[in-house]
Amino acid sequence: MIDYYFKHDSPEQNLLEQEKSKFLSPFQRKLLQKHLETDLRSEYRRRIEIMLLADRGHSQTEICAALNCAQETARYWMFMARTGQAHKWKELSVGRPKTIDEKYLARLQELVSYSPQQFGYAFSRWTAQWLSKHLAKELGIKISDRHINRLLKKMGLSTRYKPSPTEKTAEPEQTESSAIVIGNLSSTARPKSVDFSLFST
Repeated sequence: MIDYYFKHDSPEQNLLEQEKSKFLSPFQRKLLQKHLETDLRSEYRRRIEIMLLADRGHSQTEICAALNCAQETARYWMFMARTGQAHKWKELSVGRPKTIDEKYLARLQELVSYSPQQFGYAFSRWTAQWLSKHLAKELGIKISDRHINRLLKKMGLSTRYKPSPTEKTAEPEQTESSAIVIGNLSSTARPKSVDFSLFST
């Protein structure tokens, strides 16, 4: 089946080697191919195969058909290949913690690329707390805010807002020191005196 793409001694493989890689360096590609020659768990093998096929320009639909894998799984590991994280194929251990699966990770990565307002929320930026709540409602899996942040960090993502230069100019960030407070003037407050001698002739 998929071995068609990875046999080093086949004419087809030689042809594929001549194709231009889309995401992986030659070293990364050969290292992943080397791992396929070892006795891997089926989940790990599928991750590597997804990234190698994506690197050759195959679409998500083609990969799912060839490997008989879920769309979410293919989408996530294609994303890992595109973002230079192919070496993490074994880092996110299968089934640990047992509630977190590749579908959850793919959906988390997808959510942070959209505004919360597109899902009916009033706020415009995600927080780890709201990502956790939304995913719990959508997938029935509840994890802590801290765990969400750890997963985002592993994927090279963050909920921190980075305003564009235009936004910085139009809406300067307010801090406690720059906030304007309106209140009654104290009865002891007096205007500063002006030295009119400066204007005498």
